[in-house]
Amino acid sequence: MPANDDVIRRNNVQIIGSGQQVMLMAHGFGCNQLMWRFLTPELINQYKIVLFDYVGSGTSNLEAYSRQKYADLEGYAQDIIDICTRLDLQNVVLVGHSVSSIISLIAAQHIPQRIHSLVMVCPSPCFLNHPPDYLGGFNREDLTELIDLMDKNYIGWAQYLAPLVAGNADTNFVSNELAESFCSTNPITAKNFAKATFFSDYRSLLPLNNHPVLLLQSQTDALASLFIGDYMHKHTPKSVLQVVEAKGHCLHMTHPQQVAGHIQLFMQSLPPGESTV
Repeated sequence: MPANDDVIRRNNVQIIGSGQQVMLMAHGFGCNQLMWRFLTPELINQYKIVLFDYVGSGTSNLEAYSRQKYADLEGYAQDIIDICTRLDLQNVVLVGHSVSSIISLIAAQHIPQRIHSLVMVCPSPCFLNHPPDYLGGFNREDLTELIDLMDKNYIGWAQYLAPLVAGNADTNFVSNELAESFCSTNPITAKNFAKATFFSDYRSLLPLNNHPVLLLQSQTDALASLFIGDYMHKHTPKSVLQVVEAKGHCLHMTHPQQVAGHIQLFMQSLPPGESTV
């Protein structure tokens, strides 16, 4: 893997682990690949793990950022597609956190032959309420106000959103780390990603899924309620829903052992796949 490769440098791609099958982990909004460091030790012996940062996040190459490209989730899905294509990955297990669950679903539908299965950690196909049939958790006015706060008081926005996402008084380190990650992200790229995340509606993609899917849901999650988990399970073919006794939107950080256990059981129920990098 040449160090000067454009895709590798652009997305700060890192490969760890010694397993046969490839697992690509896609971080959520306002985060970066370091958020997976609690989960990777649980899986590193079973999988070859590919980590990366979306362009505009973490230590990706900001010079490659396009406001137009990353104005919707398809732009972020293209990052996953580019990485899988550049490394010629096969039988990939896509693990996505939050909005990256849907980004991974989009990518999988573009390169279905490369994907083995999907693991969705605290997913949501739409954060907006569409009563009476769908309750995404937020009214459009509330989300517009939240986005406007990014312009008026970016630090205040980060300090408000981080504990809402963390959702667990026993894991203040998660809230603090999220706030730090939010604050270290370029405000322009963060706002663009936030709008693409919170105002999108990809419910129509769920029935089109053709890969096995593990849905991992928190018992209490301010961003993705149990209703959303049930909705996704009902509308996503080949899906399995597991509810973890936990609070918050970051199960991979707060409950990595439980997440790894569910992933391992899920993978054992599927035909094995071998991958190459």
